[in-house]
Amino acid sequence: MYHQSVKLIEALEVLRAAPQDGAAPWKCFLASSFTPLHLQTFLAAELQKRHARQPVQIETGSFGDLAASLESVSAEGLEGLCVAMEWPDLDARLGLRRAGGDGLSATEDVIAESGRALDRLGARIETLAARLPVAVCLPTLPLSPLLPSPGWQAGRLELALRTALATFAERVAAAGARVVSSERLAELSPAAERLDSRSDLVSGFPYSRPHAWHVGALLVQTLLPPSPRKGLITDLDGTLWHGILGEDGVAGVAWDLDHNAQAHGLYQQLLRGLSDSGALLAAASKNDPELVAEALAREDLVLPADRLSPVEASWGPKSAAVGRILAEWNVGSESVVFVDDSPMERAEVQAAYPDMTCLSFPEREDASLPSFLAHLRDLFAKPRVLEEDRLRRESLRANQALRAVRTESGEAPEAFLEQAQARVQLHFATDSSDPRALELVLKTNQFNLNGARPSEAAWHEALEGPGAFRLVVSYDDKYGRLGKIAVLAGRLEDRTLVLETFVLSCRAFSRRIEHRCLAALFERFDADALVLDFTPTPRNGPLRDFFAAFLGRPPEPRSRLARAEFFERCPRLFHQVEEA
Repeated sequence: MYHQSVKLIEALEVLRAAPQDGAAPWKCFLASSFTPLHLQTFLAAELQKRHARQPVQIETGSFGDLAASLESVSAEGLEGLCVAMEWPDLDARLGLRRAGGDGLSATEDVIAESGRALDRLGARIETLAARLPVAVCLPTLPLSPLLPSPGWQAGRLELALRTALATFAERVAAAGARVVSSERLAELSPAAERLDSRSDLVSGFPYSRPHAWHVGALLVQTLLPPSPRKGLITDLDGTLWHGILGEDGVAGVAWDLDHNAQAHGLYQQLLRGLSDSGALLAAASKNDPELVAEALAREDLVLPADRLSPVEASWGPKSAAVGRILAEWNVGSESVVFVDDSPMERAEVQAAYPDMTCLSFPEREDASLPSFLAHLRDLFAKPRVLEEDRLRRESLRANQALRAVRTESGEAPEAFLEQAQARVQLHFATDSSDPRALELVLKTNQFNLNGARPSEAAWHEALEGPGAFRLVVSYDDKYGRLGKIAVLAGRLEDRTLVLETFVLSCRAFSRRIEHRCLAALFERFDADALVLDFTPTPRNGPLRDFFAAFLGRPPEPRSRLARAEFFERCPRLFHQVEEA
């Protein structure tokens, strides 16, 4: 009881501390057929933690009819939708609040009714998921004790219901809805402690308080997943493989079951999967560089050696090696995970980079291996893997090659850019369905006009306003393909462009793509000037420097850049331009 009270008090304190300065509320709809009570409170508190600068407002539907509640939802003005399903949403006979009639003994009728209910729910969720983020929690409570089969046996009705539910979940997930993991919920909330039958019968709220808190927290995490980490730096000895390279030799290190080193093989397998989904991987090891190169050349590595770039092998401090890797990647330490089996090495790196996530590789006999691997997977998880994610590793190599060529040739920027065979594709969006565009806006820090992080719903609605425009830019040259790397958005007012969004991936710096983007806007809309919705942030120095070169001073909110002024100061551009 103490645990329940503390969580509820904490949630209420979070909500009491919400801003009261008239800021527009962040609106979310909670759809459930039961009285929301504590679930609504916990959900609001978890959302409020994510939106400290504006109050959270939870709208709810009608009691007893989930489908009707969903059909009443208008996506306009909403930032998200959370759906909490329970078994009575398939058929009222599956709950405790209905008695009488033939009940659950009419197996075929219950199966048919459940199928119709799930079809209706699925159709509405599909429609809403196309307009705003949707998180769905499948039924969490035990099935009715009135099922015709004994409790120790999964009877036909139970199996049919679970099969239909799984098909429904796959359907809505394919439409873009995000489904809460039943397995993760089971880890947090034991099945026997979820139902409060007295509360269900008296007030219509079926959850115990701890279970309501876990459901609310997971709904929010599913609706608004944390930003995935961008890179992982791994130690080698005792981490990527078992053994000490300098003592055991190249042939003596291992990562397989036969050598009691399967943990390292599984770790390599996970890293390979992270690399496939776009994560950057590097190695930092106190070791002989030649021995490391020889070990990484072994053909039986689960993780191909070319996935690690760069490999820093030296006898200096690990933090110095990590610093060189971060500089090579041009990524902030807060977006990187460091894995090492040595407590001393982790402490030394953590002291140098306090905001980096430093993890201990588990001992071979440690039962924590599955949870360690699952934690790593979660840190890098993303709702979808885009083509640009897969291009990230190749673009890093291309940037390395580009820098090497420029250094060796000594070519001036003009001559170098002229021979790069650069090609820019301009995608003037007519809808907001491209997930890469919003991902760039949410993840880009250094070249970012104002640091704004719009919600999915706000991003969709912005393109519907009068004069709205959105430009997504792709790039490739003879050194490699970068994919979609820039987004510009705003509105046209008479002959003036109001630029509200301008982001450019750090992978695309130094190729004058930012210049080409502005030139494309001026030329397409025949605009006389550009007004910047600029806000300085701790990290958008590169964008400030870019506009300062045209304005003659650092930009300010509502700075105005005339067309003639831009083209007078714009350097030569060598891109071949295509409009998609």
